Amino acid sequence: MSKRIYLASPHMSGEEMKYINEAFETNWVAPLGPNVNGFEKEMCEYTGAKAATALVSGTSAIHLALKCLGVGQGDVVFCSSLTFSATANPIIYQGAEPVFIDSNYATWNMCPVALQKAFDDAEKCGKMPKVVLVVNLYGQSADYDALKVVCNKYNVPIVEDAAESLGATYKGKQTGTIGDIGIYSFNGNKIITTSGGGMMVSNNEEYNKKVLFWATQSRENVRHYEHKDLGFNYRMSNVVAGIGRGQLKVLNDRIDKKREIYEAYKDGFKDIEDIDMMNIADFGKVNYWLSCATIKKNSKIKPLDIILALEKHNIESRHVWKPMHRQPFFSEYKFFSSLEEESVSDDLFNRGICLPSDTKMDEYDMKNIIRIIKNLF
Repeated sequence: MSKRIYLASPHMSGEEMKYINEAFETNWVAPLGPNVNGFEKEMCEYTGAKAATALVSGTSAIHLALKCLGVGQGDVVFCSSLTFSATANPIIYQGAEPVFIDSNYATWNMCPVALQKAFDDAEKCGKMPKVVLVVNLYGQSADYDALKVVCNKYNVPIVEDAAESLGATYKGKQTGTIGDIGIYSFNGNKIITTSGGGMMVSNNEEYNKKVLFWATQSRENVRHYEHKDLGFNYRMSNVVAGIGRGQLKVLNDRIDKKREIYEAYKDGFKDIEDIDMMNIADFGKVNYWLSCATIKKNSKIKPLDIILALEKHNIESRHVWKPMHRQPFFSEYKFFSSLEEESVSDDLFNRGICLPSDTKMDEYDMKNIIRIIKNLF
């Protein structure tokens, strides 16, 4: 077997150990400490958000964002269907009901037309959503101006799941700062990682004060342990935050490399009519977290054929996310599409593939992957 090439794996900058060693030398290895404060401050400086709260995961950040906006038992949350389950699971944590919204081909993200259909249905049923939870898939922003036209009509806030899009922009603004609340993930496969971790950001500092309180077990500010609200053990540790500070220094470099990878695939497959790279919208900068493509419906080669061919060479790739409305756990909930027959998210799942996008790949690796795929066609 040749060396293992991953879909996307941690890529250290060399700066991380400085912060980690500092945490050990000062005995700040428990939650809280200078690295946590520093990481939050540096994320605000990078993104332009007024407030940031470092947490144990992107999932916990979504959970507390929903709680912050008053989502509770019996409420409804509209949610992108084409996403990882970590987006939708916190809706259930809060005892709320998800309603799933289809994507469009322009961005692969939430479709404003499908969103309007969901609101029309909600009005008829007399049960409006508390929040709209929008995902920026594979490093590209959703079209927030179009989505906000719909949401603002009903005065419904947006939570922006920017777990995959840190460093990407929408009309000059950093993703994660466009909705009422934004969240990031620093899981091991993300564009920068803290091994595991997340962040909630907003321009409303009161939101972050609430989240900080809940994330530290809702402990009241008195000498003894006093709890008047349900709390969570969601705070990021000082050691993990140190990794994040070192990673943040190379975020722009990682975006440049991810872009190179996407462009190499685009150029490598330009003569293959059956392969279409994911569309890149012209309203902002993409971070190219994963380079994705679709295979034409009438092609003899299917995404699984590519996945299996790469696996023979110890190279990892995978299908596009299976939509939430097709997941057995979420199958009972409503789904709205702009299309009458097969939805966009179903089509992208059936024809889509996430190609190897690891920033540690070199030119030889890229040429080898492209050669393997081209030989199938």
